Amino acid sequence: MKTNILILGTLSCALLVACNSKEKDNKTKELYEPTTAIEDPIERGGYLLNSNGCHDCHSPKKFTEKGMELDPERLLSGHPADEELPPYDEKTAKSYVLFSMGLTSTKGPWGTSFAANLTPHATGIGTWTEDQFVNCIKKGLYKGLEGSRPLLPPMPWEQYANFTDDDLKAIFAYLKIMKPVKNIVPAPIAPKMN
Repeated sequence: MKTNILILGTLSCALLVACNSKEKDNKTKELYEPTTAIEDPIERGGYLLNSNGCHDCHSPKKFTEKGMELDPERLLSGHPADEELPPYDEKTAKSYVLFSMGLTSTKGPWGTSFAANLTPHATGIGTWTEDQFVNCIKKGLYKGLEGSRPLLPPMPWEQYANFTDDDLKAIFAYLKIMKPVKNIVPAPIAPKMN
């Protein structure tokens, strides 16, 4: 009799643990499954752009009591044309990649690169086609034009090339509704030859 009660008790515990475990697995699964996809292309484009670091380099910053913040008047307008760069330090540049204070320009072995204007102004992507934008990111080509120069570091186009064409089209659609900002970004500067 004691053996039967022990077996019955053990089976009951095992069944209870199995049920609780299954219920816990279902709850965990629910937590990590996306509940809805963003259907609207512009809304999806905004989500993708704002969650993938585009503002880090393409939006000028201003310094406040809270530290560095995005300049809301110049979002995604690229390196400010009127911003002077500090003097070039060859010794430091041999060992480091150097960012400007607002993170919109970078110096490295490739020379100096400037974050592009991504706003829909003519000085940005205002005249670009959707195909140009997709080609730019998928192939790492300046303005998405065949035969143009490659995109320069630190632009991580190799990672962004993993976006689907639909994702890139959504990002482009979002960029096209942004506030246009007139800003002619400087051309890249070739590295100094020693």
